[in-house]
Amino acid sequence: MKASTFVYPWDVNGDPAAAERIAGLGVRQVTLASAYHSTRALTPRHPRHRIVTAEHAAVLYPPGTRWEGRTLRPYAAGEWAPGDAFGEAAEALAAAGLEVHTWVVLAHNSRMGAEHPSTSVVNAYGDRYPWAPCIAQRATREYLVDLAAEAAVRPGARGTELESLGWYGLSHLHAHDKTAGVGLGDAGQYLMSLCFCETCRDGYAGVGLDPDSLTAAVRDALEPLWRGETVDEGWPAIEKLLGAELAAGTREWRDGIARSLQESAVTAVRAAAPEGFQVLLHADPMTYHCGANPGVDPTHILGVADGVVVPCAGGPGLLPAFAQAGVTGAVLAANFGVVSGMGGSPVTLAEDAGRAAELGATEIRLYHAGLASDADLVAVREALTAVG
Repeated sequence: MKASTFVYPWDVNGDPAAAERIAGLGVRQVTLASAYHSTRALTPRHPRHRIVTAEHAAVLYPPGTRWEGRTLRPYAAGEWAPGDAFGEAAEALAAAGLEVHTWVVLAHNSRMGAEHPSTSVVNAYGDRYPWAPCIAQRATREYLVDLAAEAAVRPGARGTELESLGWYGLSHLHAHDKTAGVGLGDAGQYLMSLCFCETCRDGYAGVGLDPDSLTAAVRDALEPLWRGETVDEGWPAIEKLLGAELAAGTREWRDGIARSLQESAVTAVRAAAPEGFQVLLHADPMTYHCGANPGVDPTHILGVADGVVVPCAGGPGLLPAFAQAGVTGAVLAANFGVVSGMGGSPVTLAEDAGRAAELGATEIRLYHAGLASDADLVAVREALTAVG
């Protein structure tokens, strides 16, 4: 089973041993970040540093001329990834015999939201989420489609994996986060992720919903959660809180927006890419889910992209929905954490990969070779040897 590991350019650049060490794990591919959000990352083996602080979302290569004169455009990286950091790392990894694919984070950009507040998702209480661009807005969609094409198709890359190509919402790993005081569950996350910017208000009206009444209904639906009442999980819980008709209307608007954006982005990537370039999306089979793995309809997305990367940190339970779509030749990559300090389980990787294969996975992804300890990497190497 083909395995790929996620890597940042700063894991490789400046470390002469990095590329061979990654190749020695037994992976055939690396998924190398070319556009990424802000982060603070450990580099446990790098000869020059141990912590890298990426201060804002940025492209990890020099942005092209297409952005000249545009209000929304990608930010260049700072000292954490100077110059063509992606290109430098890609060259070293390819020289070690590894196939390089790009890793592109799209609708997740706190700096853009801070500098251009009108681009952000606005919840039913009027709070803006600067980390979450509203993907219904025309200028934001144009930005995301162009970013997908440019960041995906980098010199030396043979494919791409597009993350956050859909709705982002309340959930967000934020510095000193203090949002876990109330258990929102599936239903609360969805209701708190509904956008009420002017574009989305018009969109709700277009599917027959009164946006003012919907806003009030969402606030009312959230009241039991603020009181600490326990609510069931899944879409039926959302219908119960909001009402089936209103819930269906929000989903009609949001699903249509996400699908059209995904279609446009994949089309743009393919137009810019050489023949045979692989396009995968990080995805969840529940269309109402938001975040890095946004919700998609399995049959639709596997007719648009070459496959999906499916989160399996909590087990491989999301895989069957994609396998049951029955799309011949689709890549179903099961994504496992292998950093034990971040909740991953490298010691059970062989067993987990076997179970994923039984449920339809054709490949595996490993998060993340640059962040893992030496002991974790030993366990990964042993697991991949066993998997073959």
